[in-house]
Amino acid sequence: MSVTIYHNPACGTSRNTLALIRATGSEPRVIEYLVEPPSRKELVSLIARMGIAPRDLLRQKGTPYDDLGLDDDKLTDVDLIDAMMEHPVLINRPIVVGPRGVKLCRPSELVLDVLDRPLREEFVKEDGEVVNPNG
Repeated sequence: MSVTIYHNPACGTSRNTLALIRATGSEPRVIEYLVEPPSRKELVSLIARMGIAPRDLLRQKGTPYDDLGLDDDKLTDVDLIDAMMEHPVLINRPIVVGPRGVKLCRPSELVLDVLDRPLREEFVKEDGEVVNPNG
């Protein structure tokens, strides 16, 4: 099984998602997207494969979202992708590419939808929330 996570180690949701992947017995390819941002082609492909609009991938908290006026409905998808290319911190995370699709994993347990291996045992997130292997 091939799994890739676009990861930010400073993000609790991203850390939980990575740990959930590993709890299924998989070792993913980890891309720290703030260090190694996706190319424009990769970003456009990820958005298309998730079946979302570029606006749905924008992160607001802790980013230049407001300063750049990205809440303007007149901005096109190309404008929003341009902003994410210039400021990768605007790309919400974690994005996981798995055998069963691509997903923005917020909350982290959404990662289980794109993996082909189940959790082997109960998983406890950093905040103490329990993810049951039986759903």
